[in-house]
Amino acid sequence: MKFVQYLIRKLLPFFLGSLIFIALILNLVDLFMNISRYLEENVPAKQVLTVMLYYIPKTVWYAAPIAFLFSVTYILSDLYASNEMVALFASGISLLKFIIPILILGLASSFGMFFLEDKLVVSTLEKKQTLQKTLLGEQENANNDNIVVISDNSKIIYKAKRYRDSTKRLENVYFIFRDDEKNLEAIIFSSSALWNEEKEVWNLQNATQYTKIGDTLEITSVDKNLTARLTESYEIFRKSTVNIESVTVQEAKIYIEHLQKAGLPFYEQLSVYYKKFAFPFILFISGFLAVGVTGKTRKNVLLISLSLSIVAVVLFYVFQMITMVLAKTEVITPLMGAWLPDIVFTVIAVFLLRFSRT
Repeated sequence: MKFVQYLIRKLLPFFLGSLIFIALILNLVDLFMNISRYLEENVPAKQVLTVMLYYIPKTVWYAAPIAFLFSVTYILSDLYASNEMVALFASGISLLKFIIPILILGLASSFGMFFLEDKLVVSTLEKKQTLQKTLLGEQENANNDNIVVISDNSKIIYKAKRYRDSTKRLENVYFIFRDDEKNLEAIIFSSSALWNEEKEVWNLQNATQYTKIGDTLEITSVDKNLTARLTESYEIFRKSTVNIESVTVQEAKIYIEHLQKAGLPFYEQLSVYYKKFAFPFILFISGFLAVGVTGKTRKNVLLISLSLSIVAVVLFYVFQMITMVLAKTEVITPLMGAWLPDIVFTVIAVFLLRFSRT
């Protein structure tokens, strides 16, 4: 339909322009925050540009909701101010029918945001942070010493003298196996254990098994059924606290499964995991809210509409912070903590649309 093509032709260039502009501002802000330290460390300009290049996907991810909100508000406000919307309504086209392309574009962009983060943003941001820390002399060492990891609902305990991240190797490690009643079954000592990427299990070298027989521990042959249970991912042994927001969905799932198997608190991490799916829909919701609040007044349409849209999105962020805190403290479920803001503000957007000028 012609009005759909007309709307998309007006919206897309403005959205892309806003996206590039806001992303550039965010990248420059990061540069100016660290420029004095770059100069102190005599970092080459080429390396600084590489850091900025790695940061582009994350700035685009940050900028997309704001750019979409501003674009939809500006385009609709301009159409209201020029009375084009009045002519549209007089021709028999409803507001809902007119804004369907906006909602479809917002929904598609929300799915795009999710895949952008999981497939590109996480990896490039990690490269950016690693390179930046190296250039500024802040490189962290992922090796770890004297590690104890509880797994399989406390039925397996890993106790290692050292973990080497470069080779994914545990050194001088004890694997303690317990039954459902938490009674000792066996202990396997290995001078070295290497992580098998293909089978996702630890391969033991120079292993010795001590099996509980009666009240004593006796040396027995290594039980392959026991070693097959040593599937705790190497990432758990790294010297770092896993930030769910900065890893992929698959990596986050592995970490949360470890917490669950170990009987450790996991509500906060699980709510952030669900948020990785829920948050991208802020782009769809911001566009929906912009449609609902635009054109509420006949004077200063752009200024008032943009102000109302920004207030609505800010309230969304605040409400999301509250629900995430409630999920962390187990007042509500992690799933509700992540998705409740999306549900509530979608209902609000529908309500506002119902009372929009037509």
